[in-house]
Amino acid sequence: MRTLDNKRVAILATDGFEEVELTSPKQALEEAGATVHIVSEEPGTIQAWHDGNWSDRYTVDRTVREVSADDYDALVLPGGVLNPDKLRRSVLAVDLVRSFFLAKRPVAAICHGPQLLIEARVVHERKLTSFPSIRTDLLNAGARWVDDEVVVHDGLITSRSPRDLPAFNKELVEEVAKGVHARQHA
Repeated sequence: MRTLDNKRVAILATDGFEEVELTSPKQALEEAGATVHIVSEEPGTIQAWHDGNWSDRYTVDRTVREVSADDYDALVLPGGVLNPDKLRRSVLAVDLVRSFFLAKRPVAAICHGPQLLIEARVVHERKLTSFPSIRTDLLNAGARWVDDEVVVHDGLITSRSPRDLPAFNKELVEEVAKGVHARQHA
């Protein structure tokens, strides 16, 4: 039996996500046995961003209106500058992110993905990392920001950029395997 057999993971994304920050964690999770769904605001496809240009389109499996934290064992938030900026304006997307914290399920965010965590108001007193350009935003929201390739704090997994994906994916698979966490606060 693979580590994540019978586990379900949602990846919340929209147009402008950093392609490798979705595809690499998705592949790592699936290779470990998880079922992974791309969740977005609308049905259809979303378009990736790669090397400063638009890239491939990816099929949306479910919309934020169709899912809840109860449907999944974990949530992944890829970055890209456009992706989290669009999603943080969606009440349904922000509520979905917050619901994973309330359910004490693992949440992983990379690069600019933690912008959604700020909007969901779940970073206060949490140790995490991100792309350096949103460091001040996270500090202003009460996070304890550090410059490490991957940080795991009470089921929250964060990394800085695509170069950190090997460490990010390893910790993501381990945290999903552990399951529900006794977080100190939601």
